[in-house]
Amino acid sequence: MNTTPLVQSFVSHFGEMGSRWGINRTVGQIYALLFVSEKPLNADEIAESLSFSRSNVSMGLKELESWRLVKMQHYPGDRREYFSTPDDVWAIFKTLAEERKKREVEPTLTMLRAAMMEKPGSDAERHAQARMSEMYQLIELVTTWFSDIQHMDVETLQRLMRLGSQVQKVLQFTQSLSKLTGRDSERE
Repeated sequence: MNTTPLVQSFVSHFGEMGSRWGINRTVGQIYALLFVSEKPLNADEIAESLSFSRSNVSMGLKELESWRLVKMQHYPGDRREYFSTPDDVWAIFKTLAEERKKREVEPTLTMLRAAMMEKPGSDAERHAQARMSEMYQLIELVTTWFSDIQHMDVETLQRLMRLGSQVQKVLQFTQSLSKLTGRDSERE
């Protein structure tokens, strides 16, 4: 299977970026190839396209399956497994974020909860525990917010993202309105 210079450039770049995001370069390149492919590919086609060994491709596909970032399918009369990525980039984004949360954020929250339950033995430990509590609260807030947006439909998510800094203006307006009417928006 021949890849065009455009596809080669994308695959190479994605592998490079993947290594910065904490995934193996090979896995990143496999994913990029599947993402831009017109049709599902089997492991032999992937290995040939990327000049990787079949075993590297198999390991990379297993990693991508564990992240739920590839779909496997079979064709009648063909014993090989074919792989593709979900068509919806928003579904990919949500899955990736969900998996990162499960693998990175949740263990950190668990560690911070345990650390905050410890009885501090010194002023230095009280200070460290207070700082950990601040970090815990921030991560918990971001996690709750992210969980809320995970359940939004794509159209709403796109509108929310396009608002950008305009959200701040709405919040400032609401705050000003609350002051004028004598209501405390934090209590409502």
